Amino acid sequence: MSRIGKAIITIPAGVTITEKEGVVTVKGPKGELTQELTEGITLEQNEGQLTVSRPSDSKQHRALHGLYRALINNMIVGTTEGFTKKLELVGVGYRASHAGQKLELALGFSHGIVLELPKEVIIDTLTEKGKNPIITLTSHDKQLLGMVSAKIRSFRKPEPYKGKGVRFVGEIVRRKAGKSA
Repeated sequence: MSRIGKAIITIPAGVTITEKEGVVTVKGPKGELTQELTEGITLEQNEGQLTVSRPSDSKQHRALHGLYRALINNMIVGTTEGFTKKLELVGVGYRASHAGQKLELALGFSHGIVLELPKEVIIDTLTEKGKNPIITLTSHDKQLLGMVSAKIRSFRKPEPYKGKGVRFVGEIVRRKAGKSA
């Protein structure tokens, strides 16, 4: 059996999980998330614990077993605690500001970049003198948060010579030596 798939998920207080016609819905204090299940994957819920099971030991069912267990666990964590990603702008003149759900970036191009964020993502920008600007993204949906942060990072990926660009806080950029004279 899949080591991830056979792990039991504990359901915290305040979270309700319902399954109807192959769609799992998780409701919690921070929001509601839904996930469509592949035919055959079943959920068993008893005494605050959730077990994901598969119909056979075929390669496809084994792969989906661990996947859906991880997705459902992320939905439960998201609706109770939420997820946070921090991005750092490294470079001279790189700036970030937000107004509502619009993120405005100055990344060294001839024009500014304006990105409209989904309503599920909460944004905060922090600019301190002498430090790199930091963008903090928070959401209950881990997939959406990852997509939005990857989109922001794609505007100016960190380059290997000077390390300038948009990177995740704590990300290590491999540096290359420049031209030798």
